[in-house]
Amino acid sequence: MLRKIKNALISVSDKTALNQILKVLKRYNIEIISSGGTYKTIKKLGYKCEEVSSYTGFKEMLDGRVKTLHPKIHSGILFNRSNKKHKKEMKKQKYLSIDLVVVNFYPFKNSVLNSKNEKNIIENIDIGGPTMVRAAAKNYKDVLIITEKNDYSRLVDELKKYKGSTSLKFRELMSSKAFSLTAYYDSTIAHWFNNKLDIKFPNKKTIFGKKLEQLRYGENPHQQSSIYVNDFNDSEIGLKKISGKDLSYNNYNDIFSGLDILLSIKKIPTTVIIKHANPCGVSSNKSPIVSFNNALASDPLSAFGGIVACNFKINKSIANELNKTFFEVILAKSFDTKAVRILKRKKNLRIIDISNFKDRNKSAVKLFNGSFLLQDKDSIIFNKKDLKFVTKNKPSKKEIKEIEFAFNVCKFVKSNAIVLTENFSTIGIGAGQPSRLDSCKIAAQKAKQFQPKRLKNAVAASDAFFPFADGIKTLIKSGIKIIVQPGGSIRDKEVIEAANKANIKMVLTGTRHFNH
Repeated sequence: MLRKIKNALISVSDKTALNQILKVLKRYNIEIISSGGTYKTIKKLGYKCEEVSSYTGFKEMLDGRVKTLHPKIHSGILFNRSNKKHKKEMKKQKYLSIDLVVVNFYPFKNSVLNSKNEKNIIENIDIGGPTMVRAAAKNYKDVLIITEKNDYSRLVDELKKYKGSTSLKFRELMSSKAFSLTAYYDSTIAHWFNNKLDIKFPNKKTIFGKKLEQLRYGENPHQQSSIYVNDFNDSEIGLKKISGKDLSYNNYNDIFSGLDILLSIKKIPTTVIIKHANPCGVSSNKSPIVSFNNALASDPLSAFGGIVACNFKINKSIANELNKTFFEVILAKSFDTKAVRILKRKKNLRIIDISNFKDRNKSAVKLFNGSFLLQDKDSIIFNKKDLKFVTKNKPSKKEIKEIEFAFNVCKFVKSNAIVLTENFSTIGIGAGQPSRLDSCKIAAQKAKQFQPKRLKNAVAASDAFFPFADGIKTLIKSGIKIIVQPGGSIRDKEVIEAANKANIKMVLTGTRHFNH
């Protein structure tokens, strides 16, 4: 069903590229109505245009808050061209049909990002624009709505193809995009108000985002996937790709897991190696290259095909070490020229600079079957005041620092989680088991396989309490000397007694870190 365009209303905040559509509107003798700055721009470009206030006979008021909010405008957009009653009413009022609406909104997000002036932010909440967009989108059977500059070329092609008319299919598509835009725009405003008022869990919650890119596929080839950014600064994530193939869904999933751990350890050079969203090696050391080598030594088999995240600059020496193992992605706080040249020898390797990455995420969301769970991000390790030294032997100050490192890594491992560390490096990780005992066995087995000599001074961290003493007995048998766990089991006494019997140290944090 084609619809001829006779009259168009243009009101845009972003006035670039307008000439592109003005040419084709002139070609098909389409009359233009506009307002404010858009009207001035159109006239300056040399095209005929009637100002909104002239058309409506209503001078804008309240500092421009009211200009397009007029029956003459909205009747022109909303009237049903197939409805005889509507036609009679429009003819009686001598109102014109408005067949094309080109609108984009006041830059609310930019005002939030670039100004702390609340008055300025409020004035950049667009009212007239979204109202016209919603009206045009509702009446898509008769009216075309264009909300994005990227669609100007499609509008031009459509008008040329149908000689000044538009197809129903195109109007439907643009309507869908329009409602997505108004929902997104309103969500950003609600988000700002909720942050301002510190409302974490409003009664009505939307998850909003702007599409960053279409991914090759999802977790598996038969699944489609895209990545979205739901922050005000939605033009980027803060990851600068220097070289390599496009990133996949799984790449991003692993990257975010690695960055989570990396951001929790800020002061010391740290390397995190991730495989299937779980760490298989984490190490902090004053020497960056020692940090990488220790992280790799934790589980070199699992590291194959994983991603590496570093909070330091990659130099020539580290790059040479990295190239000895197959990795999918290397993340670092910059790379020197020689390092990039070395890493580029592997054409598919993604080399990514994370210097501009910032931790903006304050909440965690899980979606399922039309519902979603929302919670605060797990951003603490433990409160040192809550630590309980429950065994006869007590840890030293240095050991408490190791305990903190181990427990911190543990919270990022999929539950049930057991992490063994020595000298601020993981030596064994048991992840994602329904049985905590199995996680203990896996962690111990990994340590025995790759770094058995480091077990005798190792710390074992558990993300939740031990329901029975069997888990800690497995760890004690492997050779560990310190266990850190939340506590809270009805069998805590039994567990502590087993620790005392083995003459090891145990610390209770009172803080659980399930990560499902």
